[in-house]
Amino acid sequence: MSFVQDPSTSPPADSPEEGRFAFGRNWQAFVTSLDQPQIDQAVESIKSMLQIETLAGKRFLDLGCGSGLFSLAAYRLGAEVASIDFDPDSVACANELKARHSRDGSHWQVVCGSILDEAFLSSLGIADVVYCWGVVHHTGDMMRAIRLVSDRVASGGTLFLAVYNDQGGASRRWLAIKRTYQRLPPFLKKAWVFLIAAYYELKFALIRLLRGRNPLPFAEWRQKRKDRGMSVWHDWVDWVGGLPFETAKPEQIVVPLRQKGFVLQNLKTVGGGWGCNEYVFQLQPLSGSSRFAADVAERSAMNDSRSAGETT
Repeated sequence: MSFVQDPSTSPPADSPEEGRFAFGRNWQAFVTSLDQPQIDQAVESIKSMLQIETLAGKRFLDLGCGSGLFSLAAYRLGAEVASIDFDPDSVACANELKARHSRDGSHWQVVCGSILDEAFLSSLGIADVVYCWGVVHHTGDMMRAIRLVSDRVASGGTLFLAVYNDQGGASRRWLAIKRTYQRLPPFLKKAWVFLIAAYYELKFALIRLLRGRNPLPFAEWRQKRKDRGMSVWHDWVDWVGGLPFETAKPEQIVVPLRQKGFVLQNLKTVGGGWGCNEYVFQLQPLSGSSRFAADVAERSAMNDSRSAGETT
């Protein structure tokens, strides 16, 4: 696999603005404790949402790869993987997982770049599966990010998006919590996360108790780990600190993509709660269309570039 950009860990030209959460540092802490059951759960998560058993012969573009866990899951399922992230620390995480778990690295590339950089994204070519989980709402320009990400899907391919649910007033309160985190000095940030997490965990415990259920949170924590192989603490840090922060109602995601030819194949919402709604779309193949012709041309160019790389 070959890209225009050098797959290094150097940051892109447009460095993060002040106040952006250090997602990569949080992922580095997560990767140090990553174990095989978490990897297995990530694999099962992809299989369940995409309703597949294998990705053999497919190209998987992980846009905003974070820890690299789901790039690894796609690699385990047989895909040719490209992991992309804006944060050099996240790129380092993905490279670490690649070094630990790939056989020779020839089917897994890691690149540093922004999904808001249209020229950069175009250089990546197209993919059978474009995976962008919990990323576009942290770019500062969510709808443009979705448009650019969706342009990377091959005709007949799959787009897997996860976007924060719009809760109205509750979302505005979370934005205030996140801004407070960013204003705190570093030595107080963990305390703020602990305070917010403790408040909500106690609130949820009280609700479970009033409903006649076990108030202890261990079952919910196990479910979170089972759903995506995630760590509860690192998820709380990401949630409390994560800026930029945007939200969307399902129709704000589905309707614009439907107008581009995407059909919703699977949907998992959080109801009226907070967290990510998950969407799986398929781009309907239109033989003879300009999009189909562009896909063919891009695949041909990628194959030529790959062949040239093998002969140098």
